[in-house]
Amino acid sequence: MDLFIAKNVTKTFAQHKALDKVDINVPEGSIFGLLGPNGAGKTTFIRIVNRILAPDDGELFFRGHPLTPSDIFNIGYLPEERGLYKKMKVGEQALYLTQLKGLSRHDALGKLHYWFEKFEINAWWNRKVEELSKGMQQKVQFIITIIHEPKMLIFDEPFSGFDPINVNLLKEEILELRKKGSTIIFSTHNMASVEELCDNIALINNARKILDGKVWEIKKTYKTNTFEVRFTKFDGDTRSFLSPSFEVLEQTTENEHFKVKIRIPADANPNDLIRQMLPHVMIQSVNEIIPSMNDIFIRTVTSQHPDPSTSSSEKI
Repeated sequence: MDLFIAKNVTKTFAQHKALDKVDINVPEGSIFGLLGPNGAGKTTFIRIVNRILAPDDGELFFRGHPLTPSDIFNIGYLPEERGLYKKMKVGEQALYLTQLKGLSRHDALGKLHYWFEKFEINAWWNRKVEELSKGMQQKVQFIITIIHEPKMLIFDEPFSGFDPINVNLLKEEILELRKKGSTIIFSTHNMASVEELCDNIALINNARKILDGKVWEIKKTYKTNTFEVRFTKFDGDTRSFLSPSFEVLEQTTENEHFKVKIRIPADANPNDLIRQMLPHVMIQSVNEIIPSMNDIFIRTVTSQHPDPSTSSSEKI
């Protein structure tokens, strides 16, 4: 079942089309990656979901009904830009923003102290926000975003400003939120995080959705029948004993160990490759090379004809 659905969402600013008939379905209880290069329209889409902007056309559905202003209380949004008041004390501001989300002062204090202790920032409760590092400010905003336990969470570049240790901390919390039933829209340029966290993705480029689906299905679709074979006991060129239809892409040698990348024909399988190689070498391993989401992202986006209207570096 889909928790959130967008149908034919379109948005234009002056002469620039930021979104062009974008359809997105976010399954309940999933982590959904919203991907795209700068200026593709991701932030505009997120702002429309949060009712910060209104679409020019299209429909939005949340939990089976048209999205309404009251649904915003069931959506938590962590923007990439910092939104804390620099001169206010951290605890005072966190308490104020948490109460705006509908929690009583008593409940808000209890939950905040739990999360501040968990994220090891209790000592900063009475310090001003401007004294916090970028990463610590992001921790505070993350806590404020999730503290009222909304049905859907939207994270826009949530790891910005974090060192590797705190990135792992946040990843663990995001996975725990999904485990507890939260649905998460996750916007990032870090494709490694997409592979690690996301169940489904949608890729937007030049205001249009150009790719979507389950991460493993997309990676399977973009396979090229390429295998990496590691072996020993060989002196020469692998091409000398392989059929011409088996394309050797790369061969490297280190001491007496060999590594070769081979693209096999569409009607062949790894066993055919092994049979051709076994009489000549001692095989150590055979692994299919699956394209990374980073490779797929670059390949898909660069295959699109550039649109001059989206060449601006302004974030939309």
